[in-house]
Amino acid sequence: MRRPVSRWTVLTVLCLSLLIVALDATVLHVAVPALTEDLRPGDQQLLWIVDAYPLVAASLLILFGTLGDRIGRRRVLLTGYALFGAASALAAFAPDAHVLIGARALLGAGGAMIMPATLSILRQDFPDRRERAMAIGLWSAVAAVGAAVGPVLGGFLVEHFWWGSVFLVNLPLMAVLLPAWPLLPESRSDAEGPWDLPGAAAAALGVLGCVFGIKRLGGGTPPAAGSVWLPLLAGAALLVFFVRRQRRRAHPLIDVRMFGNAAFSAAVGCIVLAMLALVGLELIAVQYLQLVLGLSPLRTGLRLLPLTFAAMAAGLAGSRMLLRLGPRRMVAAGFTLTALAVLGLTAMGQHDRPWLLTTAFVLLGFGLETTLFGAYETMLNETPAHRAGGAAAIGETSYQLGAGMGIALLGSVMNAAYAPHATGISPRDSAAAGRSLGEAYDIAERLGGAPGSALRHAARHSFVQGMHVTLLVSAALLVGGACAALRLPRVMECEAAGAGAVAKAAAQTVRPASDPARHRTATVAVRSGRAGD
Repeated sequence: MRRPVSRWTVLTVLCLSLLIVALDATVLHVAVPALTEDLRPGDQQLLWIVDAYPLVAASLLILFGTLGDRIGRRRVLLTGYALFGAASALAAFAPDAHVLIGARALLGAGGAMIMPATLSILRQDFPDRRERAMAIGLWSAVAAVGAAVGPVLGGFLVEHFWWGSVFLVNLPLMAVLLPAWPLLPESRSDAEGPWDLPGAAAAALGVLGCVFGIKRLGGGTPPAAGSVWLPLLAGAALLVFFVRRQRRRAHPLIDVRMFGNAAFSAAVGCIVLAMLALVGLELIAVQYLQLVLGLSPLRTGLRLLPLTFAAMAAGLAGSRMLLRLGPRRMVAAGFTLTALAVLGLTAMGQHDRPWLLTTAFVLLGFGLETTLFGAYETMLNETPAHRAGGAAAIGETSYQLGAGMGIALLGSVMNAAYAPHATGISPRDSAAAGRSLGEAYDIAERLGGAPGSALRHAARHSFVQGMHVTLLVSAALLVGGACAALRLPRVMECEAAGAGAVAKAAAQTVRPASDPARHRTATVAVRSGRAGD
């Protein structure tokens, strides 16, 4: 008989798994100039090198999340490890852009296997809600660490080795994780009936079409209408087909009736709104720091570190905050704090104000992580354990969709508001300068003299004004998120000791019981850290 393994040991393995995915999501950014010089990709190829990973990962989350529920979450996670390792080696030694694009797509498939599996195993192995909240806090803190370390580690490797070395950092972690597979518990859904392959394919292609169309809509140059609306409409039609098919099936991949649960649907909506409001700001912040304030890439990364450290702190303190405040107040407070931080950033102009910037980033990181923590924890808690893989996939897909929509929406607002005008500039140069601040600087350098100086000043001024408008739109979205959080539960309900023991015993079985409600027979409402009557 298999010897039981500590849940915290399992959590360590899951966090290392997440660290790989989080690192790979950001480590490539600093290597793009070096690989561009070496492989000489075209504009479209470079776009696919960057976007292949998130596009494929987002489209396959539902497919692999629900597959794990059926055939075993550990099995899918181990397959993701193997695919991620092989794709990393292929990407590191890619001889041309086409091979690198294919390797990045395989990395996305591996990430889509790993991400929902880690959350669903965590949901299964931590039946007690207080322990699960602490585990989610550690899980999310590791994600913040990976996102922060990625660019720094990538910059060091590119400086001392070659661009392919940024992918090889995955291999030592894989060497640690693969031998640790016996430590992970196996679990699967007890649902009968065959796995719905047509439904899974429709969900994958539908999400792919929507995310691709949204990304094209948020691109720097105006895309052809067909390249935006055709994939968007096709993706939306496939998702409608998927939902209708799941409603008719006796054993659906995802029980869409979960969205009838106000707390579950509100938590998913909060994840979308948080990412919708904030992801586009990251791109604008990097441009502001480098092009307006004139900071180097290294100093830009250092300026963003307080945001990451604040997010880590919020993740580690999340379980205690959730216990004291409850989901509704915690998520609403996180949205409100983030909105205040975004409004504070509107005081930034063409001159550096480091203390204001650092304070705003700290508040923004803490508020954002507080919001996402409360939303993810509530979403998982409102999901039956045997549906954990599908719920985790919904959460991660909502994250990706919100991120894509945020880049498209806020990028469009920024592009509309940014319109530099300077005297003595030809209409052709003026139109080119209106595409981006970087292009305006290139044109200003080419023109030189008074016209170049005037264009540079006008472009900086217009960019800052456009940034302020974008920040106000983002703050309005965050206020909308705070309103949506009012549909979340007011208090955190935790299982009493007797019910927790039953749930713990059930969690150790290979197939969890089909009726998770019987494990919730005794609950106690926790207010301000104390049991209520």
